[in-house]
Amino acid sequence: MPVTLLSETCRRVFEKMEGAAKRSGRDVRDITLVAATKTVPLSTLREAVACKVTCFGENRVQEARAKFVDSGFLKETGVSLHLIGPLQRNKVRQAVGLFDLIHSVDSIALATRINEVAGQTSHRQAVLVEVNIGAEEGKHGASIAATPELVAVIRAFPHLSLLGLMAIPPPVTDPNAARPYFVALRDLGESLGLHQFSMGMSNDFEVAIEEGATWVRVGTKIFGEQ
Repeated sequence: MPVTLLSETCRRVFEKMEGAAKRSGRDVRDITLVAATKTVPLSTLREAVACKVTCFGENRVQEARAKFVDSGFLKETGVSLHLIGPLQRNKVRQAVGLFDLIHSVDSIALATRINEVAGQTSHRQAVLVEVNIGAEEGKHGASIAATPELVAVIRAFPHLSLLGLMAIPPPVTDPNAARPYFVALRDLGESLGLHQFSMGMSNDFEVAIEEGATWVRVGTKIFGEQ
């Protein structure tokens, strides 16, 4: 994508974020744009940094390592790197310490493994609990009923830092149709003493911000279809 076009898409996203924050009486500085960069080439990531994008979200550990570490890009720019896709237990060792935040912890078994690996280097890994907020069959995420126990377990682990909850609502055509799911995630989190939420993607991030999102994961609205 040409730099001029990318700068325009980034500007529009930042403007929409600010507008949504104002509508809900929030400070846009409390909301982080996580640019979803699955399959986005390194050259485009460099352009995105020039457009004031400072946080990137990758779906796969190996792709993240190749683009951000092996290339020297992460060290060179000091950007923040998040894992926004599912994490398999056999990839935990590669993920811990690489990502500033892992959005997708959805089971006690996975949390236990992350804590174990982080403890081997005295690292404290920041995580979110992913919730299957729409109770969709076969979808990643802890059930709403299982979330309180998972939150309690993570809070007890010395090498995990629980920041909040994450969810991907069922796909909808009208962004406002996702609103009840964002409200449900926020209410669930607040009932557990959590006030930070990763929710909202390209189609519905404005609605998510209006309902309390602190991270929005936006890909196609910035980079187009990959």
